[in-house]
Amino acid sequence: MTQTVQFGLDTFGDVTIDADGATLPHAHVLRNVLAQIELADHVGVDAIGLGEHHRDDFAISAPDIVLAAAASRTERIILGTAVTVLSSDDPIRVYERFATLDALSDGRAEVTLGRGSFTESFPLFGLDLADYGVLFEEKLDLFTALRAENAVSWQGTVRPPLDPTHVYPKTEKGSLSTWIGVGGSPESVVRAARHRIPMMLAIIGGDPARFAPYVDLYHQALQKFGSPELPVGVHSPGFIAASDAEARESLFPHFKANRDRIGAERGWGPATREQFEAEADGGSLYVGSPETVARRIATTVQTLGASRFDLKYSNGTMPHEQLMETIRLYGTEVIPRVRELLADPS
Repeated sequence: MTQTVQFGLDTFGDVTIDADGATLPHAHVLRNVLAQIELADHVGVDAIGLGEHHRDDFAISAPDIVLAAAASRTERIILGTAVTVLSSDDPIRVYERFATLDALSDGRAEVTLGRGSFTESFPLFGLDLADYGVLFEEKLDLFTALRAENAVSWQGTVRPPLDPTHVYPKTEKGSLSTWIGVGGSPESVVRAARHRIPMMLAIIGGDPARFAPYVDLYHQALQKFGSPELPVGVHSPGFIAASDAEARESLFPHFKANRDRIGAERGWGPATREQFEAEADGGSLYVGSPETVARRIATTVQTLGASRFDLKYSNGTMPHEQLMETIRLYGTEVIPRVRELLADPS
């Protein structure tokens, strides 16, 4: 494999517990996230992505603010989102905020745009869920126009039209680094290609190889739209410890509690140990020792031709100290080992 692959980490700022099992307040969690980003930068992780949510089990509702704080305390790590819910935000304000972050971080900002897997932001900001599709489509269209950083004229149904208008600040590199988060529908894949934006696949369950047809569709659509080849990334959950057994035993109770809470809202049955083990063995849960996780990541990168892999390392209420150890192992052992495996697949 000749292409350069980047390795990132993602977190939603999951509300965690302390050593005594007490739930930490949001403010404490946010400070811990900042410490996690600093450590990721120190151990050589390429990128960090912060997810936007507006609910009590996640502390991050304003990723750009946390990333701006991180910009002054890090040196090299890419500072981005996982994802920014564009449907319930204003594309111009999003571009302005992340162009500002790009300036403050010496060009290290990126944004991943998506519709989000939760819908709390729609009523919170006075939006109708019946407009779910058109809000994202039109706002993405406007955001794409903004990326050229020229005067923009635009007209749609979700906001007043724009006469030729410049948006500031401009980025030094001429455009804001952007991904589109895709959950796996063909329509979302083609949309990313049509807008000529790199695609980040959120693979949170099942064999990653089942997404290969979506990668093929993306490349075919890029060709059809006359676009050059663009990167494909993968976002998946995981946890790393000294051994496979330790990693699985540490993760499972937090994995189950988090999955069951969300499942109760969505009508899923309780998560079982058998389901957990199946995902850990051959699905999209990268849990185990550094060697085990590295081999599974390398396989996914090779299978999908990915040029970016982001491990979603926060797992429900899992304590900060365990998250810090996962970050340390990911940067110092997993990433170097994956690079070795990709350089010599034999």
